[in-house]
Amino acid sequence: MDSSRNLALLKDYQAYLRVEKGLRPLTCEAYDGDLKTFAEFIEGRNGVLSAAVQQDVAAFLEHLRSHGIDSRSSARKLSCLRGFYKWLLLDKRIHHDPTVNIESPKAWKVLPKALAEPEVVEMLERAAMAASHPQAQATALRDRAILELLYAGGLRVSEVTALATSDLALDLGRVHVRGKGDKERIVPLGRTAVEALETYLREGRPHLDRISSKRKSSAARQDSVRPDRAWLFLSLRGMPLTRQWVWHLVKMANSDASPHRLRHSCATHMVEHGADLRSVQLLLGHADISTTQVYTHLALGRLKAVYRAHHPRALLRAEAEKVSAAGEIGRGGLHLVPKADTGEETA
Repeated sequence: MDSSRNLALLKDYQAYLRVEKGLRPLTCEAYDGDLKTFAEFIEGRNGVLSAAVQQDVAAFLEHLRSHGIDSRSSARKLSCLRGFYKWLLLDKRIHHDPTVNIESPKAWKVLPKALAEPEVVEMLERAAMAASHPQAQATALRDRAILELLYAGGLRVSEVTALATSDLALDLGRVHVRGKGDKERIVPLGRTAVEALETYLREGRPHLDRISSKRKSSAARQDSVRPDRAWLFLSLRGMPLTRQWVWHLVKMANSDASPHRLRHSCATHMVEHGADLRSVQLLLGHADISTTQVYTHLALGRLKAVYRAHHPRALLRAEAEKVSAAGEIGRGGLHLVPKADTGEETA
């Protein structure tokens, strides 16, 4: 069946996501991939996207399940379809939303995995030692600054690679970040992260910037990365780093780590040390605090300590245990070992 009608709809929807919703290119690509998967399924049933009915959506979800697609992925695709048909309905291109009354696949909530504090400390100390060497290269200074920034600010990898030098306000100890949907936030940084960034800007980045001036890229490549923007982190060719490269850097520093796991570690360690969820939400840039609440399940030690310190029943039990212990001592519960007989007389 001719797919031109479906492609035209998807092209219009992509323009809507980019221009009106302000979504980032990677997010738009993910939505486009999910919608094209559904479009191919619809075309196999001799249909088009604009004429889909509830039975088509239900059959699509069953098709995903039968092909081993997990419930989380199916739920994401259904969410994408809901947004697409909501747009078609508001744009008056259809009169009925086929996703209405379709139940989202139940998915287990997966707890984010975080590194232990000693693991993070060891990784950052190794990076600091490499950067503090008298003959340290510009890349070592850059790598240390990236690792410190990922952990200190809880930034997403896409946020790190999109940073410009103008986004830094190191004298104030903060960085201006553009997150999902081009939402902006101010992220505070600790002293160690600020020092690592200052050293990189002073001794590392100028060297990488000089290399880029000697290795001019083609005009097409220059246009694609907006040469007018002073990117913060540069490669040896003077080009902005990619997400894949930063992922590789973190893996080289710790095989169990990843950029997103460092973000989880930042949030988990803050909660464990007593940070409130609202502050963590603002730091990470979560739109909904329910996303942040998952970190309370990881900080069980902190949760137990707060419970024992504040819950009335926990206080009563603690008092009862003290009384019980005192009673045991009073009833001879404290046993002393008699001194061995030496044969000497006592006075």
